[in-house]
Amino acid sequence: MLDASHNPDARSWVQSANAADTDFPIQNLPYGRFRCEATAPWRAGVAIGDQVLDLHAAGLIASPDIAHVMNRLASVRLALRHAIFVGLSEGSTQQTAWQGALHAMRDVELGLPCEVGDYTDFYTGIHHATTVGKLFRPDNPLLPNYQWVPIGYHGRASSIGASGQQFHRPLGQVMKPGDTVPQLQPTARLDYELELGIWMAQGNDLGAPVPIAQAEDAVWGLTLLNDWSARDVQAWEYQPLGPFLAKNFATTVSPWVVTLEALAPFRVPFQRPAQDPQPLPYLDSEANRRAGAIDIQLEVWLQTPAMQQAGSAGQLLSRSNYTDAYWTLAQLVAHHTVNGCNLRGGDLLGTGTLSGLEAAQGGSLLELSQGGKQAIALNNGETRTFLQDGDTMVLKAYAEAPGARRIGFGECRGTVMAARGR
Repeated sequence: MLDASHNPDARSWVQSANAADTDFPIQNLPYGRFRCEATAPWRAGVAIGDQVLDLHAAGLIASPDIAHVMNRLASVRLALRHAIFVGLSEGSTQQTAWQGALHAMRDVELGLPCEVGDYTDFYTGIHHATTVGKLFRPDNPLLPNYQWVPIGYHGRASSIGASGQQFHRPLGQVMKPGDTVPQLQPTARLDYELELGIWMAQGNDLGAPVPIAQAEDAVWGLTLLNDWSARDVQAWEYQPLGPFLAKNFATTVSPWVVTLEALAPFRVPFQRPAQDPQPLPYLDSEANRRAGAIDIQLEVWLQTPAMQQAGSAGQLLSRSNYTDAYWTLAQLVAHHTVNGCNLRGGDLLGTGTLSGLEAAQGGSLLELSQGGKQAIALNNGETRTFLQDGDTMVLKAYAEAPGARRIGFGECRGTVMAARGR
């Protein structure tokens, strides 16, 4: 539903929010947490241009805790968005009072948007699933349940970090071709996965499924998510119960939660190919068919140590779009709870790797390098099949449409360090 807060001509008295290239114009207003000192508690804030508005200092919430934003009913969250929009709008009577509640983004530390409750990673990218399936099962790339049920696994919440996360190359068991005994070693096939993260605002009682018609009311918003993956470890361990050590060593998310309200102008119909099975009734609704998908452009950038030393921001590796996902966020929430599972505020759902149809739109190196068989040539003369120590991956995303102000997600940045003791 569109309202005055989506007006593309609306301007803010925070001048940096009016720049054409900002991710955070007044039409966006994403939530996150920040602190001015390393030992200070986290405070709830909103990104506006290159500034952060302290919501408690501005008198908008009762305490600095982000839960006072996240755990509210959808109608209350919408009212808060409107109050922030009015107060930050050009000519607002709040300008003088709120000036002191602003902090330059460059001067603060940005953390996880909230304390992470639980973490589930889905597998909604059908192009990724098909391409990867062909690498391991050339004659049967897409398993028969994929088009009927949103596939997912439970990940590790404790290793989720905010953009800027640095982690050591993980160790794991690897069975090399021709060997009969596995070895414990640092992964040689470290990869990224381009995903979106879905943050829950409210939970459901144990045993009470969330109908698809109510699923989006329980969602706070979206961030970028990088599901780092050790492919050689994964190949050895994933049968029969799925990923374990290959995935749980690090997951990186962007710090700003872009709300579903901000993404309203970028809604598009959700459609399955006519020849594919249509969702079961609990995964289907008229509203989901009409506007269940969201047009979000996604980008993956690689910055090698050599690029960083040369002052280069890195190289664009691929682009894709969230509209290629095989399941919508409402379907993920409805399916996750259909058995009575209770989600809680602060729980995180990963979409799974969001690749496009074309080979160049792969959301992982596993796809772009064809399983490590074809090295990717970089502009500075380097090559990559999988990530090397010192490499930094940067995920970016933005939404734009005719008659709407472009909004962005900020960066999701993470860096690989050498394995411990190496």
